[in-house]
Amino acid sequence: MSQTHEFQAEVKQVLDIVIHSLYTDREIFIRELVSNAADAMEKMRLTQLTEKDIFDAAAELQISITTDEAARTLTIADTGIGMTRAELVENLGTIAHSGSKAFAAALKNAGKQNDAQLIGQFGVGFYSAFMVADKVEVHTHSWRNEGEHLVWTSDGASSYTIDESVDQKRGCKIVLHLKEDAADFAKQHTVKQIIEKHSNFVSFPLLLNGERVNTVEALWLKSKDGITDEQYNEFYKFTAHAFDDPSYRLHFQAESPIAINALLFTPTQNMESFGMGQMEPGVALYCKKVLIDPKPKKLLPEWMRFVRGVIDSEDLPLNISRESMQDSALVRKIGDVVVKRLIKHLDKEASDDAKKYNEFYASFSRFFKEGVATDHTNRDSIAKLLRFESSMTQTGETVGLADYVKRMTSEQKAIYYQVAPSRAAIESGPYLEAFKAKGIEVLYMFETIDEYVVSSLNKFDDKDLKSVNAHDIDLGDSDAEGEALPEAETTTLCDWIKERLTASVDTVRPGKRLVGSPALVLTPEGEMTPQMRQMMKALGKDGGMPGPKVVFEINPRHNLVKGLSKLHLTDPETAGLISEQILDNALLSAGLLDEPQRIIERTQKLMEKLAAS
Repeated sequence: MSQTHEFQAEVKQVLDIVIHSLYTDREIFIRELVSNAADAMEKMRLTQLTEKDIFDAAAELQISITTDEAARTLTIADTGIGMTRAELVENLGTIAHSGSKAFAAALKNAGKQNDAQLIGQFGVGFYSAFMVADKVEVHTHSWRNEGEHLVWTSDGASSYTIDESVDQKRGCKIVLHLKEDAADFAKQHTVKQIIEKHSNFVSFPLLLNGERVNTVEALWLKSKDGITDEQYNEFYKFTAHAFDDPSYRLHFQAESPIAINALLFTPTQNMESFGMGQMEPGVALYCKKVLIDPKPKKLLPEWMRFVRGVIDSEDLPLNISRESMQDSALVRKIGDVVVKRLIKHLDKEASDDAKKYNEFYASFSRFFKEGVATDHTNRDSIAKLLRFESSMTQTGETVGLADYVKRMTSEQKAIYYQVAPSRAAIESGPYLEAFKAKGIEVLYMFETIDEYVVSSLNKFDDKDLKSVNAHDIDLGDSDAEGEALPEAETTTLCDWIKERLTASVDTVRPGKRLVGSPALVLTPEGEMTPQMRQMMKALGKDGGMPGPKVVFEINPRHNLVKGLSKLHLTDPETAGLISEQILDNALLSAGLLDEPQRIIERTQKLMEKLAAS
């Protein structure tokens, strides 16, 4: 018996919102209908446990999707619980029947910012079908034997009809007669891409034109004990669209403070290092195996963009379209739990297999350094993952900050480091001499970004991080061999050099930390460091920037300094050239020499004087 029903006025209003305003991407309708089908079959699966008298009992629980380009139709069928005539009226005849009038009134009175919070209370995903279809048929038969063969039909405008349908199997078969501008949804490859993107992990077999599409399991919901390495690797490659194997993986479930199932991977290859541009977030957010956002930007901090995998939380409060999360604080809480777990996991892996971690760190160190500089919440934990070469490691070997602290000398007050382009540049320079003589380890940092890292971190394990070229380091008296200039002569020489080089130096003083070098320069407090100057220069922002004024330390034990002390009294012009040369050599070693050409010109003058004498 055919029946025609009118939609209520407020229901029409809600339907118009769903079709024209609610969803930002029309392809979402497939996700909604597949999710509804999966829910119907889950109810059927539970019903089978308690009921014996079931219609079409032999029907396998599965979802079948059929495309027909010629007819411009898309059919989504399930073998779920189905609906009776009364349930068709209740579930499809009134949108969110329990409160559609209140919903419409609230939506009308609410500001635009509150729409998402309101609509999240009502389940109207089925009506997304009308975004792409000008007619929708729902053929159904209830699981009850006495149920009717029925078809619900509507154009989504003003009314719907319920009629008899011949030989309908148990469950629902939704036939969408697509609009002209939605003809792509009748193409198999289009539908397959959408299913793989949004609905690949539904719990039941999902067939597209007779071929199963969802062949990869939702491993994040399974026990770790039953999953092989091969299955994990296959899952990683599928979800990350990757060709390499993962370097590390983290699979965990958490119940408090929020229910989370997560399966995360770190790649072997850093695509950013190949000039591929900045990676996009790679951890997809799911709710009960249904994709919410494939690339959520605020779930994990930006420095973790290299991580791949899945986070699933059934506690997520979603809006009606599942396209955005209502409670951003809750999303941040999920992210906080995951970030802390992953950092802790990597720290343990680094401890268990230092060689493997060093290989991984060599490719992904930039991300951890970025994290220290930008992620204030997790800065101290991320710092444990940093690795550097040092004065006590061989080339290519590294040490972490925690291990550095463990082997600090009893008198040592700080963690010392030097930033320079290479190991050779550090070890051939003057700054390391006193530290090596006293058995104090110095970390070697080879990237300009390291300057930002240590300035952001500032401390580790309550120990200051201090550059070896800081002006206020006091390592005590030098144990260097050789007789030094008398104190009075040293003071006279320092005063003369200061007067001669007043445009370039802030202070001239004898240096305690020098062993085998004649001099070094230090950056006074408040002055830009060598690395900062290099960065400004690289960015083209050094225009008009004055040359550095440095603290100039000389070594009273060095023969060159002793000779200069005598020469400045007898031949001040030559002594002046030599003092300028010593300064420029020290500036060059510190990375502060802006005009290296002047060394060549001065060397020419000195050679001419030597040849004439």
